[in-house]
Amino acid sequence: MKFRSRFIGKVSPIHFFWGAFDLALSRFSGRRAPTHPGAPNCGVFVMVEAYSHEVSSCGFWPGGGLVDNPAFYSYSYPEPQGFKDYAIQPREAYYHTGISEFLLPYDIVRSSSSPAEVLLSFLQSTYEAAATCGGWDRQALERQ
Repeated sequence: MKFRSRFIGKVSPIHFFWGAFDLALSRFSGRRAPTHPGAPNCGVFVMVEAYSHEVSSCGFWPGGGLVDNPAFYSYSYPEPQGFKDYAIQPREAYYHTGISEFLLPYDIVRSSSSPAEVLLSFLQSTYEAAATCGGWDRQALERQ
């Protein structure tokens, strides 16, 4: 809730992607994005509509495919230059080149002495990577 309340621009509710089985929250810059090229196992028209505007999205993935273990994730579409090299928190989080997303293993959060703070640092720093590298109007989009 704390992460959600910091943003006053267009934002999704927390939503469940039944096809990928993950929970997500998306923040939008307000600017149109380039036409999405599509993705495996999903109709191009779905991806074009879903990614019609610049987005920073984050959520929880229970694992599977290229990510074997449960993890929190964050990505940006379109991915701005410098995004994957941005310094994020906590130090255990990393950029997964196979899926072009930042990941924070669930076990790092679960075993932390302050899980909420660890997760918030990941969500905030990865959003900042997207917004800063993407040139978002942060003054207009964020609660001061």
